[in-house]
Amino acid sequence: MKTLVIHPEDKSTDFLRPIYQNIKGATVLTKDVSSARLEKEIRAHDQILMMGHGTPSGLMNVARVGEGAFAIGKQHVEILRNKRCIFIWCNADQFVERYQLKGLYTGMFISEVSEAIFCKVPADQGTVDASNFRFADLLGNVLTEAPTDYDHVFEHVKTTYGELAEVNEIASYNNQRWYFEPGVRHTKSANIYLT
Repeated sequence: MKTLVIHPEDKSTDFLRPIYQNIKGATVLTKDVSSARLEKEIRAHDQILMMGHGTPSGLMNVARVGEGAFAIGKQHVEILRNKRCIFIWCNADQFVERYQLKGLYTGMFISEVSEAIFCKVPADQGTVDASNFRFADLLGNVLTEAPTDYDHVFEHVKTTYGELAEVNEIASYNNQRWYFEPGVRHTKSANIYLT
C-alpha cells in the first residue's frame, strides 16, 4: 500500500510527526507543493494521511501546499472518496461527514493551551503536551504494525489513549472526538454510536 502524508509545515503541529515517521516508503508533502502535484500524488497513493490545523472546510494551507486557503478542501473530495484516509485536524469531522467520506478522523481536537481555554477545558502546557505526544505515538505505532486494519487502529487508539484520558482532561476531551467511518457513524445530536 502506497501512503501519502500531507502535513503542512508548522512548528505548532510538529508533535504529529511520529504518526508517519516510521511508515516505510511514505511520500511526505510539507511545503511548496503545486496544486497539480498535490492532486497527482493523491491519485497515485492508496492511503492518504492529512494533518495539521484545520476548520470544518478543510486542512489549512499554512505552507503553500496546493493553492488557496486549504491544502485539502472541497476540491479534493472526489479524489479522496475511494482512498483510505486519515483526517487529523480540528473539526475534520464536519468536513468528513459533510462530504460523506470514509476513514479515521478527529473532531475539535485540542493541541494547544489556547484551544483548551476556548473549549473551557482546564489545562496547562504539560497536560497538553502529554496528550499530544501520547496520541501521536499511539497512532504512529499502530499504523506501523497494522496499517490497513482501520478497525484495529481505531480501537487501539481509543482504548489506549483512553487510559491517559482517565487522568488527563485534554486526552479525555480529544478521545471523545476520535471517530471511524464506515465502521462507526457518530451522531452528534443523540451522542450515540450507530453501526
